[in-house]
Amino acid sequence: MTNDVTSRPADGQETPASVRRITDGLLERVEHRLRSFLESGRARFAEVDARAGVVLDTLSGLVTSGGKRIRPAFCLTGYLAAGGDPQDPGIVAAAAGLEMLHVSALIHDDIVDNSTQRRGKPTMHTVFAEHHQTHRWRGEARRYGEGMAILIGDLALVYSDELMSQAPSGLLAEWHSLRSEVHVGQCLDVTAAAEFSVDPRLSRLIALIKSGRYTIHRPLVMGANGAGRPDLAAAFAEYGEAVGEAFQLRDDLLDAFGDSAQTGKPAGLDFSQHKMTLLLGWAMQRDERVRTLMTEPGHTPDEVRRRLLDTGVPQDVERRIADLVERGRKAIAEAPVDPAWRAELADMALRVTYRDN
Repeated sequence: MTNDVTSRPADGQETPASVRRITDGLLERVEHRLRSFLESGRARFAEVDARAGVVLDTLSGLVTSGGKRIRPAFCLTGYLAAGGDPQDPGIVAAAAGLEMLHVSALIHDDIVDNSTQRRGKPTMHTVFAEHHQTHRWRGEARRYGEGMAILIGDLALVYSDELMSQAPSGLLAEWHSLRSEVHVGQCLDVTAAAEFSVDPRLSRLIALIKSGRYTIHRPLVMGANGAGRPDLAAAFAEYGEAVGEAFQLRDDLLDAFGDSAQTGKPAGLDFSQHKMTLLLGWAMQRDERVRTLMTEPGHTPDEVRRRLLDTGVPQDVERRIADLVERGRKAIAEAPVDPAWRAELADMALRVTYRDN
């Protein structure tokens, strides 16, 4: 085994500092894998036509524009906590595949939500629409922009599978569950917004399968399965679903009250798209005027925010987040893994929920 930052300590004694160092080293390898993979794709298609190079440049631009890499981090942590070999390139490919899937979902999300900003920059479909308008091409600019973004999002989905084909075979069943769940969850999310009916049970289900399982639970279990430790699935599922739901509730609060300069996307998007989040569902149950402010013309997002605060629901959501994080930390406290990895997972629950990196 090489003596690099991804090697386990020579004496076999893991510490909080050593486990974080190993994970960070693997995340660097994931970044390199993503970049080299996309560069190879660009070299291949640019020879066909310069326009194809633009497609790969656009996808690469989003992949390398930042992002928290939460799903790769949990996959790698699950793998390492389960005793997986940090030198195995297969787990790096798996983590890169998870990130590529996430990029695909972001591109499609922005079209569905009619969002104009992602990671502080114009969204892909708006960039292509403006390009169409600038060059005065034929057809409708909006349809061209959305069509191009859908296709590039599909390409990212294809690439995620190509990367995952190099992963340890033991994690593939969980990967398939993750992919189908997130797509069904997205469909439920769109339907709930169209119905605009108050249903906290459905709101929680959407948060769980669209975000909680997809973000934390299944990446963790993928990592453990890749290391040959399916026995960890129950503890990782209990931890992942609790912390994953807390993560989504934090996102709901950030959408309502966050600063777009920090989140990198427009604030109040859930208001304009009538997303039936648990935050909004609880608020409407307490005060019907919240629905009125969101649906009738002439009202501003600030009016909705003030009414939400008046209901007291944001404070209830904060308490719900704290309870979920504590539940997740308790679930991992007795997991049969090295104590240093239990401590790291407990700390990750706080970092991802309270956005403390």
